[in-house]
This record gives sequence, C-alpha cells and structure tokens, in this order.
Amino acid sequence: MESALSGSVDTRASLRTVSSINAAQLATRLESYESGEKKSISDVRRTFCLFVTFDLLFITLLWIIELNVDGGIERQLSKEILYYDYHSSFFDIFVLAVFRFTLLILAYALCKLRHWWAIAITTAVTSAFLIVKVIISKLLTQGAFGYLLPIVSFVLAWIETWFLDFKVLPQETEDENRFLSVPDASERAVLIHPGPLSDGQFYSPPESVAGKGKNS
Repeated sequence: MESALSGSVDTRASLRTVSSINAAQLATRLESYESGEKKSISDVRRTFCLFVTFDLLFITLLWIIELNVDGGIERQLSKEILYYDYHSSFFDIFVLAVFRFTLLILAYALCKLRHWWAIAITTAVTSAFLIVKVIISKLLTQGAFGYLLPIVSFVLAWIETWFLDFKVLPQETEDENRFLSVPDASERAVLIHPGPLSDGQFYSPPESVAGKGKNS
C-alpha cells in the first residue's frame, strides 16, 4: 500500500511538472512570436517589399535608357521635367513608380498594414492614369519605349496586387491561426490526460469473516 501511495504522489508530481513545462513553453513561444511580429516582418512580406523595390528600380532603369536613346540625359531631363508635356513625357510614369513604392513600403514595411486598401489605391491610380495617358498622349508614336514603359508599369502594379492579396495576407493569417491553435491543443491534451490515481484505488478490503471460516 505504501508503494501505491508513493506511486500516486509521483504521478501527481510528474503531472504538475509536465503542466508547468507546457505552460512555460507556451509562454516562451507566445513572447517570441509577439516580439518577432514587433521587430521584424514575415518572409513573404519581405519578398513583397523587395518586389516593390524592384518595380521602382526597373522603371527607373527603363526611363534612364529612354533618356539616353533620345539624345543625352541632360537635354532629355530638361525636356521631360522642366518643359513637361503630358502627351510626350515619360517622367510621369517614373513619378507613378515612386508613388507606388513610397505608399506600399510605408504601409506594408513600416506600418505592417494587414489590409488591402493601400495596394488597391496604388493599383487603381496606376491603372487609371496609364489607360488615360495611352489613349490621350502620343507615346505610341515614340518608338518601343512608348509601348514598353506603360505596359511594364501596368503589369508590375497588378503583379504586386496579386502577390499581396493571394500570397502575403493569406499566408500571414494562416501562420497566425496555426500558432494560436497550439495553446488550445496543449490545453486539451492536459485535460484529457489521465488524472492521478486516488488512494482508494489501491485500497484492499480486509478478508471477510465468512471467508476465513471457509478457509479454516
């Protein structure tokens, strides 16, 4: 009986130890998750920010090449910026790329926004501006860059929208739900764990008097 009681005490102690370890692990994971969310961004969001940066750099590169092709950077900069003409200048497409980069990096890298409204604004403004510019302006008469810059800018804006809406936000929501489900699963595991055995389960009733009489 003493061994049974000691086993019951050991079981209770081991369960307390396991419960405390689980609680400590969950608290540590929760703290690390929260601190990680505050200090850094997810891998998929970082990839999105890199793509937004690529958008700006690629449009800038194409614009610089266009300036060189048409007779020198200094003269073309003066023509496209100081004497800006909506119908023939590519400078506004570059400004549009700067607008997308500034708003998206501010919203999704610095502020860590978890909503689609910022990307909706940049894509809507980009699409409307480029469609109107292609219809009204004379870009299509200015060679290959008259086609290339508007098309590339339009496509990159919509790729950013697709990537954020179908990759970044769903994956971050899934990761958060998966993490939050870990404490619930651990709590259920502790609840369904067999409890400590009571002292009564090891109690052996004394032999009855009738049984002794038969044995004798």
